[in-house]
Amino acid sequence: AYERTCRYFARKTNSVVVSVGYRLAPEHPYPTQFEDCLTATIHFMRTAQDYGVDPSRIIICGDSSGGTLTAAVAQALVNRRDLPKLRAQILIYPYLQCVDFNLPSYQQNEGVPILLKERTVALGLRYLNKDLSVIDAVFKGCHIPEDLQLKYQKWVSPDYIPHEFKTRGYKPSTTHPLFSKEVYTVIKTMLDPVFSPLLAEDSVIARLPETFILTCEFDVLRDDGLLYKKRLEDHGIKVTWCHLQEGFHGTVFLALFGGLIAFRS
Repeated sequence: AYERTCRYFARKTNSVVVSVGYRLAPEHPYPTQFEDCLTATIHFMRTAQDYGVDPSRIIICGDSSGGTLTAAVAQALVNRRDLPKLRAQILIYPYLQCVDFNLPSYQQNEGVPILLKERTVALGLRYLNKDLSVIDAVFKGCHIPEDLQLKYQKWVSPDYIPHEFKTRGYKPSTTHPLFSKEVYTVIKTMLDPVFSPLLAEDSVIARLPETFILTCEFDVLRDDGLLYKKRLEDHGIKVTWCHLQEGFHGTVFLALFGGLIAFRS
């Protein structure tokens, strides 16, 4: 599916592009996908010169759940002294957190194809091989214990979304969710930074490489990208941000099928 995209990147940027054929869920459960990507990245970093690649210029990149994996791999490499440092990471409309599914972008775009709000959570639960019956409780925020709510508030909050992104049909929540220990037990793995990289500790975020983040206006995941951008910049990491005002989830992938479908962004 991504061969055309990878060939395009290789051609337009005069780069060597390595696409990781990581194994897929549900046959290969989480975190196999992360482990495959990490293993492939480490192997390539060690052998980059065999491919005519300067080890100091390696960039990792992914879109959507691939953006999650990219962010998680970059975090896993920050303390490795036996490898060259990553030059940069590119996150294209990444999924980065499971704490708040009522951020402005989730409210505004809950019914926008191709990534509906409910589909986002259902895919996450399937990825972890969990029961989908907890979806409504997760939407209400019943899955986060109070102590973790307080911890995550400084990283995941509508307060950190710029005002211009709240003007289109956003209603701040006025109710306090009732915590459910049963739901938390089911989804606990989702709070692992490998699954939700936005929840990594400050000591990890502060050591990440230069970052490019692409967000789309009509995408439930828009605010994940905005919140990660803020965290990185708060720690002095250089971020290049591109926001597609007409964009939607899947824009980059579909753009390279221009003969079949056309859209403004």
